[in-house]
Amino acid sequence: MTPRSGVCAWPTEVDTHIDSDLPPEGYRLEITPAGITLTAADQAGRTHAQQTLRQLAGPDAFRAAAIGTRELTIPCGVIEDHPRFRWRGCLLDVARNFRTKAEVLRFIDLLSAHKLNVLHLHLTDDQGWRIEVPAFPKLTEISSWRTGSMVGRHDGPERDGRPHGGFYTTDDLREIVAYAAERSITVVPEIDVPGHARAAIAAYPELGPEPESPWEVWTSWGVSTSLLKPTPDTLDFLRQVFDHVLTIFPSPVIGVGGDEVPGATPAHGRLVADLATYLATQGRRAFGWDEVLDTDALPPMVIGAWRDQAAATRAATAGHDVVLCPEDHFYLDHRQSDHPDEPIPVGYLRTLEDVYRYQPTLDDPHVIGIQAQLWSEHFDSVRRVDYAAFPRLCAVAELAWSPPTHDYTEFLPRLRDHHLPRLDALGVEYRPLDGPHPWQTRPDVPATAHRPNQLPVG
Repeated sequence: MTPRSGVCAWPTEVDTHIDSDLPPEGYRLEITPAGITLTAADQAGRTHAQQTLRQLAGPDAFRAAAIGTRELTIPCGVIEDHPRFRWRGCLLDVARNFRTKAEVLRFIDLLSAHKLNVLHLHLTDDQGWRIEVPAFPKLTEISSWRTGSMVGRHDGPERDGRPHGGFYTTDDLREIVAYAAERSITVVPEIDVPGHARAAIAAYPELGPEPESPWEVWTSWGVSTSLLKPTPDTLDFLRQVFDHVLTIFPSPVIGVGGDEVPGATPAHGRLVADLATYLATQGRRAFGWDEVLDTDALPPMVIGAWRDQAAATRAATAGHDVVLCPEDHFYLDHRQSDHPDEPIPVGYLRTLEDVYRYQPTLDDPHVIGIQAQLWSEHFDSVRRVDYAAFPRLCAVAELAWSPPTHDYTEFLPRLRDHHLPRLDALGVEYRPLDGPHPWQTRPDVPATAHRPNQLPVG
């Protein structure tokens, strides 16, 4: 920011212009005591500029309504800004633990406040199917709920005995997509195949291996060995499901999963490749996790590189676009300290500082962005989502937007003095920097002994 003397009252009339010569999603703000001029590259640039004005006005600008009589002002100056990456994402897993439509809309607002522009919505898994598909009503009658949930880690026997479920109607999802679009956020849906599919198999057992007696939506965490059968009938089922998905989501990228497929055969890989090719014929690109790289004849895809840097390099070399989603840095379900009060300590230990100090080492034009993951096995409420996501998602957002050079010692006081008060105003129950509040602990859930590099549940 180039400062100038004086302040401008806010909110105020903003004179807005479009200048396509600016970088995509970029903007320029000229703030004087007489008013504000906003020049944006596109609608997204305008959205981001509005968020910058809220930041400059202070935490009260993030409240749902004005409080008191205190006037909000913003300092005068000129700001020119644009993002480093064009994909700045966060995955929200609504399959393991369902989040209501209202909670998803709230999460979209939080992404927008951080200038993140992709909501990757993980809609299906072994533990639940969350999207209505009119051609297959059993997906919501049977697959959308389970009889209970495992308590604690995936290697424990205890179940809570509490039915859990929920799904989004077609209109619900169209509303979510439209709400996100108004905030310059793309919703990327994921229907995970051929693994992570036990909920679908519970409704339509003919899609799976030799049936259990009977099939049920899984109440465990971890990775199920129940896979979709790689047959023409299964591919026809998936095409019909994705045909419906395409009527809801205008995203140019559609998630097909392809991860964690124990006992996979070449035919399972071809099922994913055939589905990705089908999406290409419909003018879309498939998003797959990096395991799909073991499959031949893939069309150009977007690869979520989550296992290691080698997977990202392999994907880029093969000509796929790459989103960096490293498990060892950006899986925000992982524990934030080794203190015994840390709720349900799973996965890698990754502090706020660990997340902020991540630096992508692959310098390749195919790397289009970064993405954090909120796998929800242990997020049984929106309060738990808040705790896991923030403030680490603030660090991810800054990495995705800002130039490569970062200084944690400069970031931390900005976070403490400015950003955490914004989260307070937004009603976000984030993890305090010095550890959880007493009500954020989970003494009712036994913690499993863990190793420094223990693999996650997701």
